[in-house]
Amino acid sequence: MSQETGQSTESTTSTAFSTKGAYVTGGEFKRDTTYIEDRITSGGAAGPNGEPGWPVEPGRYRLIAARACPWANRSVIVRRLLGLEEVISLGQPGPTHDSRSWTFDLDEGGRDPVLGIERLQEAYFKRFPNYPRGITVPAVVEIATGQVVTNNFSQITLDFSIEWREFHRPGAPNLYPEQLRQEIDEVNKRVFAEINNGVYRCGFAGSQEAYDAAHDRLWTALDWLEDRLAGQRFLVGDSITEADVRLFTTLARFDAVYHGHFKCNRQKLSEMPVLWSYARDLFQTPGFGDTIDFVQIKQHYYIVHEDINPTGIVPRGPELSGWLTPHGRESLGGRPFGDGTPPGPVKAGEEVSPGHGAG
Repeated sequence: MSQETGQSTESTTSTAFSTKGAYVTGGEFKRDTTYIEDRITSGGAAGPNGEPGWPVEPGRYRLIAARACPWANRSVIVRRLLGLEEVISLGQPGPTHDSRSWTFDLDEGGRDPVLGIERLQEAYFKRFPNYPRGITVPAVVEIATGQVVTNNFSQITLDFSIEWREFHRPGAPNLYPEQLRQEIDEVNKRVFAEINNGVYRCGFAGSQEAYDAAHDRLWTALDWLEDRLAGQRFLVGDSITEADVRLFTTLARFDAVYHGHFKCNRQKLSEMPVLWSYARDLFQTPGFGDTIDFVQIKQHYYIVHEDINPTGIVPRGPELSGWLTPHGRESLGGRPFGDGTPPGPVKAGEEVSPGHGAG
């Protein structure tokens, strides 16, 4: 998402809000949730709330999504599940950044090979000179102009499912079925507030009181999920939906980062039997685990968050082989892809580097 280094005093609120997309007030972590709300829609129609519309057009846009970022990871998973790889190209910044922007330091010459830019900031400034908010991922950039179109992470994946349907692969799953949308939206709302963002409230709390409250709220929600998923394989319905994607990217980072770095340490994920088996089930499903780069994830959090980890030391652990052990969730029934089929192999050039995954 945005560049968060966890400014921890109210005196730095203005700077943290404008350049990092987050700040702390009264000891509590707050996220700037104002994004570029433009939509990419079928025919370029405006969004339902009047958001400016850009037309769906294969090859016109590039998705910029760092492997390290959980919010960006969602868009990579959905793009892969739906088979949009040949329609929307993918640019991946490196795992670390400074206060200005994500950078393409993993690409040859330190430049994105399609956009030709060193920093994602350049695409934002191309459209909005001196853009005042966080330079966030995921972002969709129009290739011809080099201008950012949107960074509204929650809408990007929904539009991949709905607006880009014409270009889905044969057998693509329905991740946002109309009859389940109200329940998916309700689950997503709680998961975002209390889990996706809840781990950050723990990690960047500026007082003991704020941390204690955030910690209790997080684990109340995780216990709710442990109960909910004990009798059903997926969060909503009997197949994978948008809700599972949104939860998964936080769970995948839990033991590697959030348990220690963010002090979310009542338990490890691997000590919660239901959530751990659920997370392994998804990890072993094509489109999920094959997008997870544990090395980049740890580098991002432990190097970028200097307030929390001033030494910049990246831990060696945890052991990752457990992600590939049998999960037993098949006994609950359900069909991961509904009436569809799994995606094929990862697109050449988009594979997780050897040694960066769980196996």
